[in-house]
Amino acid sequence: MTDAAETPGGEDYLATLAGVVADVDSAARRIAAAQIEELRALAAAGRLAEAQTAQRNARVQVHDMALRSIAAEVGGVMRVTDRTVQRRIGEARTLIEGFPATVEAWEHGRIVRGHAIAIVETGTSLPAEMWSEFEQVAITRCERDTPNRVRGELEILAHRMHPRSFAERHEEAAAGRCVRIVPGRDGMSDVIATLPTVVAEGIHDRLTQQARAIIDTRDERAAAHDGAGAAFGEAAATRAEVGDGHGDADSEDAAAIVATDNRSTDQVRADVFADLLLAGTPALDDTRDTTAGPLGAIRARVQILIPAATLTGEDDGPSDLAGRSPIDPATARSLAGGTGVWERLFHDPTTGVTVATDSYRVPSGMRRFLQARDQHCRFPGCRTAAIRCEVDHTHDHALGGRTELTNLAHLCQRHHSMKQFTAWRVRQLKGGVLEWTSPLGRTYREDAPTPAVAFTPAAPPPPAPRAPAGPAPF
Repeated sequence: MTDAAETPGGEDYLATLAGVVADVDSAARRIAAAQIEELRALAAAGRLAEAQTAQRNARVQVHDMALRSIAAEVGGVMRVTDRTVQRRIGEARTLIEGFPATVEAWEHGRIVRGHAIAIVETGTSLPAEMWSEFEQVAITRCERDTPNRVRGELEILAHRMHPRSFAERHEEAAAGRCVRIVPGRDGMSDVIATLPTVVAEGIHDRLTQQARAIIDTRDERAAAHDGAGAAFGEAAATRAEVGDGHGDADSEDAAAIVATDNRSTDQVRADVFADLLLAGTPALDDTRDTTAGPLGAIRARVQILIPAATLTGEDDGPSDLAGRSPIDPATARSLAGGTGVWERLFHDPTTGVTVATDSYRVPSGMRRFLQARDQHCRFPGCRTAAIRCEVDHTHDHALGGRTELTNLAHLCQRHHSMKQFTAWRVRQLKGGVLEWTSPLGRTYREDAPTPAVAFTPAAPPPPAPRAPAGPAPF
């Protein structure tokens, strides 16, 4: 007989779950307090080293020696190297002394450690005299969302506050693009490409689409290759023969790969990455010898939010790459001008948008509006880009839910399934706000994401002063 504590929704189960959640919450608060205490102690160690130098009116080298000595002493207790401690002392002083409001918000539970790290890492790109102004705005934003979601917005905020334009700084950074190899263990290595963000995102998206196409068509392709039974490892070796510029397995090897292919998405993505670079086409593209096979025809997709002023050239600020990170204005303009699905979206802030349809299928225009509104999956904390999510009827269409903006939101496959098959529930309020309720009855409010880029027009110029009134005519 099944234990009641193991039955989802049962009283014993919910009581046990509530206890687990309370224990995790309590532990998280204690951990946060300990982390802040450690940071303050490390910052004090840095000030001690600085004070030793000041007393002697010594050179920089003497200060460094004092800091090294203290770092070594602390490292003995922490059981880490003195270099690591010295780096952490610097980081602690930056946070404790440079961002005190952030530490206070963390200490009072308004934000978490991930928020503090994001604020410091994005804020330190600004001159030190601007840190206080930056963190006040950043903390307010962090209080409403998870660290992974706010980081892109904080980066854009810092870029817009910076005295130098983002376009100028991006041009300098792009000059450092490169590809390098980091040797690993067991005959493996990491290939690391430092590229403009939009290019890197596009590469990853195309690889993901191709990997999913291969995985989703396994059964179909296996049926087309009767009797294929060789192991994948035996056929994969043929890809190493790149001297002829192809590295493709012959038809029998391809059949063996299809029949025994049980690779994960990450593994397929890595294999396609190698195929494209070594041979120019995926090894498992059945029509790779034609102009464009089914995998070769897949093109990268990126989702970008671009202010109108950036498009017209009136502003050189950054654009937002699906809530992830900023991209330079030149790239944003190029992508906007070259896309075949670009469409202007007009939203009246007074009357709102009242687009709906009687069918289950979401029209393309409504879908694009929802992508612009949602930006990412609307489950708390998830930031899977909307273009890789499913449009979900908040109130199930089969139960009478209508296909209208007030009943639609993007959910990734993982969280769409959770909504359908677990005790998590959601309802949609006005303005695209989602209110999620957990099995324990906790509620999580999901506001429609605030665009990280500014669309607010400049204030109109003040009216010209009136000329002084002259004498009244007779």
